[in-house]
Amino acid sequence: MTFWLQQTLNALQLGSIYALIALGYTMVYGILRLINFAHGDIFMAGAFLGLVGAAVLKLPLVLTMLFSMICTATLGVLIERAAYKPLRNAPRVSAVITALGIGIFLQHFVLATVGAQPRLFPLLVPLNMYNLPGGAMITSVQLLIFGVAVVLMLGLDWFVRHTLTGMAMRAISYDRSVVPLMGISVDRIISLTFAIGSGLAAVGGILFGQAYPVIDPYMGILVGWKAFVAAVVGGIGNIRGAMLGAYILGMTEIYVAAFLPSTYRDFVAFSLLLLLLVFRPTGILGRITAQKV
Repeated sequence: MTFWLQQTLNALQLGSIYALIALGYTMVYGILRLINFAHGDIFMAGAFLGLVGAAVLKLPLVLTMLFSMICTATLGVLIERAAYKPLRNAPRVSAVITALGIGIFLQHFVLATVGAQPRLFPLLVPLNMYNLPGGAMITSVQLLIFGVAVVLMLGLDWFVRHTLTGMAMRAISYDRSVVPLMGISVDRIISLTFAIGSGLAAVGGILFGQAYPVIDPYMGILVGWKAFVAAVVGGIGNIRGAMLGAYILGMTEIYVAAFLPSTYRDFVAFSLLLLLLVFRPTGILGRITAQKV
């Protein structure tokens, strides 16, 4: 029982980080029907901006998160305005290629400015360990990750479902052509979506640095792909589905590594995606949408 409880805590830690990144994928897809393949590298940029805030500016945890979120949200809006907005009416493959190009650009920009050497992310909270009933132990870092992730996810879910701006986001997702007739600025809502998704990815990058304190310019590739897998598993375009898929993926990876060689972890994770798409192409909470042709 102690072993299972400890592995579950580890899975919740990993799943919380995946969830914060997956939300950016699912929000952008829900509004623009665009897979933002650069999102994993925005997560990486958020981690390095957090490193600047913590190690260079000597900011505490909360201010480090705010600094990284503001900078990364601005980066996300600039990318949307400069790269994606001119391609809204272009063939979808053009936007996909552009997203891949932006991801490569961000990787090599960080590589050129920071260097290829992996960097140690400073611990921003005192490392304490607490005993739980059953013999398992939980750390202050895990409590931080759980608490921040849950608060942000619940806050985003409430924002999308109970505010006028969130209603506008859902309206654009449902029928973008009608929304301007209601006096809603589509450009403003799309930019806000990129800002929120990028800000959440920045928090995910900082929490990743607290849990696994070594970051490098290529860290966003594999983590970004896994967060994308989580969004697809839960039902891309569905916020609650992205959260659910992230925790399922986190559980899968941790339990596979606990019982099998760790080299099987990615194989099982991506096999899970393949099987799910075969039997439920829309994901767990996804829905089939009719399209007029």
